Amino acid sequence: MNIFGINTNQAKTIDSNFAYLDQNKYFYFDSACQTLRPQVVIQSEQDYYQEYNACGHRVKYEWGKTVDSLTDETRELLLKAVNKTSKEYTVAFCLNTTHGINTILHQLNPNLYDRIVTSEIEHNSVFLNALTWSKRNNKKRIVCSRHEDGGLEYKKEDLSKAVVLVNETSNIDGRRLTNINELAKDVHNVGGIILLDGAQTFGHDIHFLKDIDFDAILGSGHKMYGPSIGFIIVKKSLLKNLDNYLIGGGTVENVRYNDFDLVSNDDELYARIEAGLQNFAGIIGLGSAIKWKSDFRYGSLNATEYEQELKTYLLQELLKIKSINLLSLNPSSVVSIYSNKIDAHKLGALLSTKQIMCRTGYFCCHYYLKELKQLPPLLRISLGLNNTKEQIDFLVENLDFIISKF
Repeated sequence: MNIFGINTNQAKTIDSNFAYLDQNKYFYFDSACQTLRPQVVIQSEQDYYQEYNACGHRVKYEWGKTVDSLTDETRELLLKAVNKTSKEYTVAFCLNTTHGINTILHQLNPNLYDRIVTSEIEHNSVFLNALTWSKRNNKKRIVCSRHEDGGLEYKKEDLSKAVVLVNETSNIDGRRLTNINELAKDVHNVGGIILLDGAQTFGHDIHFLKDIDFDAILGSGHKMYGPSIGFIIVKKSLLKNLDNYLIGGGTVENVRYNDFDLVSNDDELYARIEAGLQNFAGIIGLGSAIKWKSDFRYGSLNATEYEQELKTYLLQELLKIKSINLLSLNPSSVVSIYSNKIDAHKLGALLSTKQIMCRTGYFCCHYYLKELKQLPPLLRISLGLNNTKEQIDFLVENLDFIISKF
């Protein structure tokens, strides 16, 4: 059966994933901030609390063994997603991407590096950390420009013994770091390391990360249909050389009166940066989210194909509205716009009266958007697997109607 161009069986697929949400009443377009959670992910967290609520990496009874098994599975799923092996990399969990950046960056031995390199289109979690690391360690900071396609503009001599900290995908307009492989090679050839903010990439285009020689990449489960939890995929060689000061709990294997030994087991090196009890329900929920997205189907389309169809359609429909300015004309899951006729905050508030939820403001990218580009506040539309073309139609229709009244 077909209603308004949608196969009802396909529509039911979306509805069953997000059964708690009335898809015809609520229109959520803020997945760049955090995605909605499929029912199976919510259930997996409930299962932890109700069926095997135990500490991981600490206990020997059956509940704890279940937690350890599922936690290890999530680590393995993350390594597999970026095509890395446990021989070279490990996975540690944290609060979110911002916390992960802080955990790695500020525990680097500053004597090993001469400078930090970042870019102009970074989220505050990157831009501010690069700034504070530079000031705290009295090191040079270089802020590079990014091409329209997202590639980093840099001089090879600036990479010597540098900490390069940049995003792989922009949360402003979806620009990707298109020259990442060349950059990583150049950085490593001159004794530097590369740390990637992968928050937006993990949520959308994870396949782009499979061949990248990064030293560490940081991500957030809440941007990939999972719980609010962060993770760090890091080279073991880098982890062993951190100047650890965020310690306690499971980070050590022995403590003496005036000294201690960090975990040395190669299979458990992640514990060095997992101070204290972890969010085991969140870790297990993240594993469930990764598997859910891998199995996602909308008719014959997988998650990547379906999202590609949505973002192409979104751009096509937005271009029909003559009174808006788009920051990028490339199809993207993240689209930022503004109109000279109405303030974006007011526009967002009016859209919300129709239960259309979009982000407004500068999206934690104040330097680039407000100071460098001197743009007014923006309205950001970000797509997720909960969205449909019909929801996009409803958004665009109301967007056009509201702007036309000013």
